[in-house]
Amino acid sequence: MNKLPRACINYIQLTKPSIMLLVLFTGAAALVVEGSMLGEPLQFALVLLGLYLTGGSANSLNQYLEREIDARMSRTAGRRPLPRGAIKPTRALVFSIVIGVVGVLLFGLVFNWLTAALALANILFYGLFYTLYLKPNTPQNIVIGGIAGAMAPVGAWAAATGTMHIAPWIMFSIIFFWTPPHFWTLAIFCKDDYRRAGLPMMPLVRGDVSTLSQIFYYTLVLVAVSLALPFFGAGWFYLAAAVFLGMAFIKRAWDLKKSSSAEALRPMFRFSLVYLFGIFAALMLDTLV
Repeated sequence: MNKLPRACINYIQLTKPSIMLLVLFTGAAALVVEGSMLGEPLQFALVLLGLYLTGGSANSLNQYLEREIDARMSRTAGRRPLPRGAIKPTRALVFSIVIGVVGVLLFGLVFNWLTAALALANILFYGLFYTLYLKPNTPQNIVIGGIAGAMAPVGAWAAATGTMHIAPWIMFSIIFFWTPPHFWTLAIFCKDDYRRAGLPMMPLVRGDVSTLSQIFYYTLVLVAVSLALPFFGAGWFYLAAAVFLGMAFIKRAWDLKKSSSAEALRPMFRFSLVYLFGIFAALMLDTLV
């Protein structure tokens, strides 16, 4: 009896639940803004379930393919189930395929095949193309790979409507331009891990100074993009939150760029999370209140 909960936790860890929380939150924001499922809680929940299954499939496939790399990195060796030996690799692969198939079929049969196609493309893009090609071969891996993590609003909107719209693509752009400042801050902090793993992360290839400059410039673009949503339905509450959080983010990125202080990396990383959840929470509140 004691083994079942631990086994379940190990499989949940394969899906990278902390990342999936971001995916579900931004997907839910798109559903709230679109509005048609607010009176259909079951449909709303099924969209989020589909996002978790397909996103979790991509993350599980990523961990299966990177299990040897993860074993060489102190950040992941003791935390992820495959390098710990908590799950056999073949079982992790089967788990990834099964939840991916279930998620794609859920989108296709319950909602529409546009959403199913987007979900399948996301699994293949992140699980295979990003993992096998982008991550080990280019310092732009986080930038290009960020497409996968940014797709939740587009997928959720497509599930609700069967169509595309510019609003979820702006939400996509917010997450896309947020990803480099968020993950490059972590990459600087963990660059010795990435060096041991042989991965060409930006701080190793271009150095900390260049990476900090790019963090600042991406932050400027991010804030500018976030201010486009009021032209497509977001109201004054969202605009105020976007300006306030955006200016705070820019200041932190600028201070980090000027000081290059290692002590400021973790606070910057944590604030980037506050920023993203804050801006999407403001978007939902702006719609609901």
